[in-house]
Order: sequence, then C-alpha cells, then structure tokens
Amino acid sequence: MRGLFGKKLVIGALVILALGAVYALAGLSHPVALAAGRPAPPPRRAPVTTAIRACPSPGSGGAGGVAIIAAATGTGQASLASAGTAVVSRLSAAGSASAGPPLITLSRPGVLTAAAVRTAAAQSGLPASGSQSAAGGTVLAGPSRGGVIVRATGSMARALAVEQTGAGGLPTALCNSPGTDFWFVGPGQRGLASLQLYLMNTDGQPADAEIDIYTDSGPLLGSTDTGIAVPAHGLLVQSLAKLVHGSRVVALHVRTSVGRLVAALRETNSASQQGAWLPASQPPARSLVLPGLPASAGRRELYVAVPGAGNAQVKVTAVTAKGSYQPTGGGGIDLPGGSAVLVPLPSLAGAAAAVRIASDVPVTAAMLASGGPPGAPGVFTAASAPIEEQGVIADNLSGSGDASTLVLSAPRAAAQVRITEEGTAAGQQPGTGSQAARVISITAKHTVTVRLHAPSGSAARSPFAVVITPLAGSGPVYAGRVLVRSGTVESIFPVLSSLTSVPLPPVRDSLATVLP
Repeated sequence: MRGLFGKKLVIGALVILALGAVYALAGLSHPVALAAGRPAPPPRRAPVTTAIRACPSPGSGGAGGVAIIAAATGTGQASLASAGTAVVSRLSAAGSASAGPPLITLSRPGVLTAAAVRTAAAQSGLPASGSQSAAGGTVLAGPSRGGVIVRATGSMARALAVEQTGAGGLPTALCNSPGTDFWFVGPGQRGLASLQLYLMNTDGQPADAEIDIYTDSGPLLGSTDTGIAVPAHGLLVQSLAKLVHGSRVVALHVRTSVGRLVAALRETNSASQQGAWLPASQPPARSLVLPGLPASAGRRELYVAVPGAGNAQVKVTAVTAKGSYQPTGGGGIDLPGGSAVLVPLPSLAGAAAAVRIASDVPVTAAMLASGGPPGAPGVFTAASAPIEEQGVIADNLSGSGDASTLVLSAPRAAAQVRITEEGTAAGQQPGTGSQAARVISITAKHTVTVRLHAPSGSAARSPFAVVITPLAGSGPVYAGRVLVRSGTVESIFPVLSSLTSVPLPPVRDSLATVLP
C-alpha cells in the first residue's frame, strides 16, 4: 500500500511540473504581451453599415411621384471612395420572396438626390379571404398606389434620410425604418372621408401585425389572436373608417408578433384628395415633447392617448421664444384610461413652440395645427425624441412662395446646434452647393426659429437638405421643420436622429450580459 501511495505522489508531482513547463513555454513564446500593458478598450460605437426605409405612397395625389433621398453625413461631402449603395425598389400588394427590380441606384454619399418615382397603377391590397381581423372586428383592405423600399449599405447607410413627395415637389411624409411597434394619434372618423393604415413589409419573410384601437369612447374590444398577415416585400392597406365610425379621436397601436413592418397612417376629408400623413408618435411615457409648432394662426388641438387602465392627470407646458409657461387649459387635465382624448389649446396659436407633456401614467400624443394639403384635416407633429448625433431633413424648399423654417426647442438645459444646408448648385453636379454652417444657441426652456435658405448658386426651386448637429455639452434639442407655401402651412416634420454609428453595450465577464 505504501508503495502504491508513493507512486501516486510521484505521478501527481510530475503532472504539476509538466503543467508549469507548459505555462512557462507559453510565456516565453509571447514576451511582448507581458510588457504591452493594458489591452486596448473595446469600441463603444459601431458604424452603421445597413439601413432600410419605406415610403407608403410616393406621388399620391398626383400623376407622378418623387422620392427624396439624402445620404447626409453632417460634415459636408463624404469621401467618394467609400463604398456603398442605396437601391430603391417597389413594394407590391401580393409580395414576393425577394425585393423587386431596382428603380433607382445611388452611390454618392453626402449628396442630395431628388428622384422621380412613377406612381404604380392602383392595385388591390385585398387578401385572398377578402378581409382580415383586427381589434374590434373585421378590417377591409383597399386599393393601394404602391410604396417603395430604400435599402442602403456602406457609406450610403450612414445618416440616411428619406422622404416622399407629391405634386409640385412638396414633401408629404417621412419614410421610416422597419420596427415592431408604432403609435398614431389624431382625429377620428367624424368629418373624415378616409382613414387608411399602410402596412409595409421590407423583409424577405411574412409578418403578422396586430392593431389595438382606442377612441374617445374607449378601447375597441375584440380578439387580436389572429394577426393581419403582410407578405414578404408586400404592402397592405387597411381601411379603418367603418371600424371607428363616429369617433372624434383615434389612437392606433400597431405591433408585430412575427417579423417587422413600417406603418403609416393617412387621413383625408375627401377620398379623391391627398390628405395628410400622420407622423408616428413616441411610445407611451410619462414625459413627452412635441416639437415644431409654427408661428401661424388657426387651430391648436392636442390629441392624447391613455392606453393603460388607470386614469391620467396631464400637465401641458408650452416652450416658446418668450420662455416656458402653462397655456390656458393646459393644467390639471384629467383623462380616462383606455381612451383617446382631444384637448383644444387655442392660446398657442401664433407662437412657434414645442409642447411638453407631463403625466402620472404613460401616455402618447400628437398635435394638430391649421393648414395642410387639399383634403387634410390639418398639419401634425407628434411626440419625438431629442436629436442624437445629428438630424437630417432631406427635402426643404425656399423662394417663389416657399419658406422652410426650423423650430428648435430646449425644454430643459441650454443647447447649441450647428446647422448646415446642402443643395444642388446650378449647372453643377447634385450636392455641390453648400451653405456655410451656422451655430445657433438656445436658452434653457426656450424656442428659437431659424429660416432656412438654399445654398448660394442652387438652381431655382431646387430642394436642399438641412443637417442639425447638437454640439458637445448641449442640452437635449427637439426640432421640427415647418414648410409654408403661399402663406399656408403645408407640413410639419419632426426632426429624427440620423445616425452614422450606433452604441455598443459594454462587454462584461458575465453571461448576464447577453440575457434580456
């Protein structure tokens, strides 16, 4: 036994010596690593290399359409050697396994391009069964004019901004990224001839959407177990007017159980007229900011959705050039849970402003001002996030009766932004015209308006892009672009962040890092 025990000790000692030799040799084979000091920290941001946008109906209301695409970088002309393309293809009612043939292909980053997109012939978005279920009952699908997808890669994906335009080159809607959750709040069916929800699938797999609907009478009850199927690379248009008949206010929550979609909502007083595209609102939260209210006369109506069961107590603050204050009718507003409510705020007429909402329960909201194209109930802005890195508005117009204005608001701390206009120089290649950058300071809890101009030498009535970049140390900045034609406010576009890079989560020595 003693001999056996001794042999085990000898074997154990030999194993330990062998392992020590292996580690010693490993150290000798990498002498530099031992003296290199701390390893380089992992990157905190990654460049954007792909981006997708979808436009519901370029050219709606006119014989032809124009899609405006700006791959802006915020620092002027990007290197033309940087690889990347932006390809425009059409969506179809039937869908397809792959994207349709390219209509337009762009490969110059930092260049604003106004491209004509022929309006697709009207085609049915009606599924084979004739209708589909949604919250509250059956929703009928109707004819669509066909939307488009913009797929960008490489340098063309960074800070991508896409808008659709209609007759006369007027921008009609922002073209958004695919997601799984969209909110819309606005006027209900009462007084409207048409209320259409566009569901666009930009991916190669089918998607299922569910719609929760709230009105001033409360939520529309019904099963959402059977989702609305949208085929791959397909477009489905749902007519909601009959479903929300008689409503004064409507709020839609569009979410997917499978896949991703881009949702867009169109409202019109006349089925034969263009009407207005409502901007998507931020998800419900206790604090919201609605930017870009114009300094024009007319109605000011706040539309608020309270999706939860609990009642909401809401306080409204106007952030104006004269400071922040509570407008008449903006304090202590009690709203029932599970409903969508209209709050008139006529005292805000004539003041360029942002509206800040504080609530004790999560809500979402949009704001209406007088104006809009033929058939529109008004022009809209919606709750949006502050600008991160930079914001880009692709299609701006000035001169010959057109005026574009930025409404910049700093509802909390003081802010500074750099504004650069990029246009098309007369007789030169697109994107070669550039206005000298301006730095704009915004006092805390105030709003500033900035008139936009096409760069010197731009062709008459040619569109130009504007890039808004918050400077280091700036407080949160919210912005909206107001476009006026012949004295009428035609549109308000909340300025969304257009990123060139995305933040990366920190890497930790734990499996919890990858857990939800």
